[in-house]
Amino acid sequence: MRAFIFPGQGSQSVGMGAALAAASPVARHIFEEVDEALGQALFRLMSEGPEADLTLTENAQPAIMANALATLRVLEKEGGIEIAAKADAVAGHSLGEYSALSAVGAFDLPTTARLLKTRGQAMQAAVPVGVGAMAALLGADIEKAEALAAAAAQGEVCTVANDNDPSQVVISGHKGAIERAIEMVKDHGIKRGVLLPVSAPFHCPLMQPAADAMAQALAAVESPGAFLPVYANVTAAPVTDAAAIRALLVEQVTGRVRWRESITAMWDAGITDFVEFGGKVLGPMVKRIAPDATVTSVITMDDIEALLGRI
Repeated sequence: MRAFIFPGQGSQSVGMGAALAAASPVARHIFEEVDEALGQALFRLMSEGPEADLTLTENAQPAIMANALATLRVLEKEGGIEIAAKADAVAGHSLGEYSALSAVGAFDLPTTARLLKTRGQAMQAAVPVGVGAMAALLGADIEKAEALAAAAAQGEVCTVANDNDPSQVVISGHKGAIERAIEMVKDHGIKRGVLLPVSAPFHCPLMQPAADAMAQALAAVESPGAFLPVYANVTAAPVTDAAAIRALLVEQVTGRVRWRESITAMWDAGITDFVEFGGKVLGPMVKRIAPDATVTSVITMDDIEALLGRI
C-alpha cells in the first residue's frame, strides 16, 4: 500500500518549480492557475525571489502547495495515471494538509490557493512580531518535550506544536517561555534546543485569531469531501467527510501536528511506500518513524519518470 505525502513550511526555496515549468506545460498551467486565483505573480516570486518575500508566510504557503501539486499533476497527466489507482491514502505536514486535500478532490486548486493565502495572512497577523517563537528540540521524544514545555511555561504559553519523529519535537508559544525551554533542555535529558527562524508561533493557542479567520473562510467554500482517506494532522486518523475536514483544518491552526502518529497509523494500516511531492523534508522523518518503509522524493522530471517506472 502507498501514501502520497506533502511537505509544509520551510521547504520553499528560490527557483522552486522553475525547471518543472520549463519542461512541462502541465506544470506551467498549475502555476498560472494559482497566480490567477491570487491575483499576484507568485510563480515569478518562486522562480526569481527575492528570498525574503518568498519566505513570508502568506507567500510561502501557497507557493509550497503549488509546487507540490504541479509535481503531482505532471505525474498524473503526462504519466497517464490516476492518484486513486496508485495511492491508498494521503497526508500533509501542516500547510501540506491543504495540498493533500486538493490532491484528492476536497478543494479545487484556486480555492486551495486562496485558503492558504488567507491562512498565511491570518497566522502572521495573530501575534505581533517578537511576541512568539518556536524551537526544535533535538534528541527529544514526546514525553520529554511535554515535560519541558510544562516546566518552561511559567504562566505563559509553551506547548508542543509538531511531533515530527522520535528524535525531533517542535515547541511553540510566548518568546520568553520558548527561550526558557531552550535553557532547560539538558535538565530534561534533551540533546539540544534550536530557535527556529519563523515569524509567528504556529500550532499553539496564541493562533486562536487565525483559527477564527479560517473557520470563516472554510465555511464559505464548497467541498465534496475527499475521494481517498486523508490522515489529519490533529487526529492522526483518516477522514473523507467534508464537514469533518473543515472542522479539523480549523483545529489544526492551534493544534498539534501529530506527524509521527500519522505515519505510525498509516504503517499500522498496511502502508509501507511513501512518496513525497515537492520536497525532501518528510522522507527522512518517515524513515525515522518507520525504518522499513520505502520513501521516494519527487521534485524533478527525472524523479517523476523514475517513479512512473515503479508504480
